[in-house]
Amino acid sequence: MGHSYTPGLRVTESARLERERRLPLRGDVLVAAGDTVAPGTVVARTELPGNVQVVNLAAKLSLEPAKVVAALLKPVGSAVEKDEPIAFTKGLFGFGRTEVTAPCAGVLESLSPVTGQLLLREPPIPVEVRAYVSGRVARVLEGEGVVVETHGAFLQGIFGVGGEAFGPLAVPVSNPDAELRPGDLGREHRGCVVVGGAYVSHDTLMRARDIGVAAVLVGGFDDGDLRKLLGRDLGVAITGAESLGFTLVLTEGFGRIPMAQRTWKLLRRLEGREASVSGATQIRAGVLRPEVIVPLDGDAAERPDEAGGGLEVGALVRVIREPWFGRIGRVVALPAALMVLETEALVRVLEVEFADERERRIVPRANVERIAP
Repeated sequence: MGHSYTPGLRVTESARLERERRLPLRGDVLVAAGDTVAPGTVVARTELPGNVQVVNLAAKLSLEPAKVVAALLKPVGSAVEKDEPIAFTKGLFGFGRTEVTAPCAGVLESLSPVTGQLLLREPPIPVEVRAYVSGRVARVLEGEGVVVETHGAFLQGIFGVGGEAFGPLAVPVSNPDAELRPGDLGREHRGCVVVGGAYVSHDTLMRARDIGVAAVLVGGFDDGDLRKLLGRDLGVAITGAESLGFTLVLTEGFGRIPMAQRTWKLLRRLEGREASVSGATQIRAGVLRPEVIVPLDGDAAERPDEAGGGLEVGALVRVIREPWFGRIGRVVALPAALMVLETEALVRVLEVEFADERERRIVPRANVERIAP
């Protein structure tokens, strides 16, 4: 079999997109269907129950558990402030006084006459969900959230870390082969989504964080620096919850890899426009990709994606699963016969020669995606 289809990253200058914005618990939806929203618009709000602190009143007051209820200064269900007295007992023969104060502000939730333990519920934690992209509220999910619809340019990356961010696109480098360096960033990039070229170093990312850059989009990054950035090995979990102070999206892979011309030209053309960025990535399954959305004016028709297509000898591909995740190379052979992997799975494979070495590797076809030239 000399030809097969493989999906790739979406890169299109015109797409109609919907993004679901949902609360973790039921709450209040603050917008209505048809409303226009900006990325920072709060569309829904709720409160998560506060943490519970256990206060062993029986031990602190040296009382039998059954007698603790009478020692409370306020009934169960009352609100208290931090360090406010909540229970006391008189000493032997009425002399002296032992007093217990609240370790935090909250509500006296329950008191067990069997254990003598008081449960103090801390104040609820407010949670707000923002629109993430500029657009229109297409549907309201009653008590849960909304679906925001937008039209604009849409790009997927191969890997990302950090949460959602938004800001105007800024391109401080001159070409897709350039390295984004600390000197390329200035105070004018505060709050911006900065587009680099082929590579960004850990030092540059620290400079970006100090300035207050919202996100960095770049072709490649060292996997060793990724470990340094996160403070741990990545593992196989979904990314996107990291608190880095910015969002990082790699459009090509790990190493020094020029940003694809099509991606670079599109971002350069959109410089100055507001972009919404998500670094959320699921590596193992390959079903969740980091993304960049740049809403556009008007109601232009959606254009077909150019990613994906036929896979033949000479095609440029990216590996999307371990052990060569993020590596880029060219297909040098498409064996027709099925091959047995170490997992004992019988699959179709291809031979790929990676760009940074001349050694050929056998890779399952399901583990690669084609890159548009």
